[in-house]
Amino acid sequence: MKIESNKVDTTTKIQTPLPTNNNQSEDTTDYNNATFFVVVADTSKDYSFLHKKMFDLNRKLNIPIDTMGRFYNKTKNLIALPDNDEDEMYAGEYFPRRFPSDNLSLEYLNFYQRKVGEKTIALVTGIYETEKSADSAMTVLYKTEKKAFKIKADIYVGCMH
Repeated sequence: MKIESNKVDTTTKIQTPLPTNNNQSEDTTDYNNATFFVVVADTSKDYSFLHKKMFDLNRKLNIPIDTMGRFYNKTKNLIALPDNDEDEMYAGEYFPRRFPSDNLSLEYLNFYQRKVGEKTIALVTGIYETEKSADSAMTVLYKTEKKAFKIKADIYVGCMH
């Protein structure tokens, strides 16, 4: 006796409907914010103290300084761009460092760590895309600066105008 069997396809084909565009986007990626790691050598409310310390670190560790054209405006009690800066929107105002760099600068700490006071200044030694890079920078910095720390910061990188 011969038994015949028919092969049966047991796989199921599922069709996924294509998304429709009903003025709703399924993409929830926030392109205006990025997570970076900010390395800070020290903080203070005294600009002069941190300014001197920034130049000391520059000499000791050979880290370049980038003020982004900002200075301490005593009248406004503010780290600011010059009043006649070409960026009319931020002329005479604080404009924060927002992108990865290996530069020393003086920044307002509350831009990176929102729970601190408004006028606390941070001596930033770099902003890094990866925690590993920030940790490497911390290793070098910690030999000189025992107060150094790292912040995982959600930074606005969208248009500031």
